[in-house]
Amino acid sequence: MEKVVTVGTVLKSAGKKAIEEEKKSLEELKNLVATANGIVIKSFLVKRDKIDPAYYIGRGKAEEINDFIVQNNIRTVVFDNELSPAQIKNLEEVISAKIVDRTRLILDIFAQRAHTKEAQLQVELAQLQYMLPRLTQKGIYMDNQVGGIGTRGPGETKLEYDRRKIMQRIEKIKEELKKVVVARNEQKKLRMETNIPLIALVGYTNVGKSTLFNTILKSSSAYTDDKLFATLDPLIRKVVLPTKEEFLLVDTVGFINKLPHHLVESFKSTLEIVKDATLLLEIIDITDEDYHKKELLVKKILEE
Repeated sequence: MEKVVTVGTVLKSAGKKAIEEEKKSLEELKNLVATANGIVIKSFLVKRDKIDPAYYIGRGKAEEINDFIVQNNIRTVVFDNELSPAQIKNLEEVISAKIVDRTRLILDIFAQRAHTKEAQLQVELAQLQYMLPRLTQKGIYMDNQVGGIGTRGPGETKLEYDRRKIMQRIEKIKEELKKVVVARNEQKKLRMETNIPLIALVGYTNVGKSTLFNTILKSSSAYTDDKLFATLDPLIRKVVLPTKEEFLLVDTVGFINKLPHHLVESFKSTLEIVKDATLLLEIIDITDEDYHKKELLVKKILEE
């Protein structure tokens, strides 16, 4: 397991509620790290008057975190927000570990969980769009960050490209995804002709959608795991009721707070099936004290 330190930031002017929210976000980040095969050794919650444009948390705090990292042989530092390319570069000069932000961590998990050709293309597109502004002058992507969390790509390919190659690859992926959309539209047309209702299971990640999906089907068609983003590829199955009536049931990718916009854009074609559904069945874990907040987040993403 890769040893990780996580870092969250909150503005002093935001009050106690914001501090509690960030503590919960850091707990979720800890679960994301576990999903990426890491273990959080310590979490730092940094309170600031304003965000430092150069070091995000300020150089002094970065040096303090570096002292802990050196003493405890930590390999990776994961920040709970998206960092700018300049902030990553500056933090790397102070902190003797790999610097990963929340966006890159989620992209890394998606790369691990992408099994179909479409999902792999969508994840690669999101990774390349994230990577493009973060190229070094040499044209190599974060050349001092080798291996482990934040470096995985679809099929475990090494993410080292120059700017021109990245842009060419982005265009090629977009063309390939257009073909996927055409095929998906053909499938949609056939579904519409059958007049069979389509029910889509939606909700926050790791809330139990795939477990319910399998229970209804009385099978293990969907991959279930007590980790975030166990399901990436929409899975459709026909269900026949005791009354002989039929409907299609689809299991979808779960949503999460601070979901990278690159991913939402890249997975638009996958999420199209949600728009086509006759009924959206939202799964909510009422044992989660934040279930109402997560329900609102799911609705917001669906509206987008």
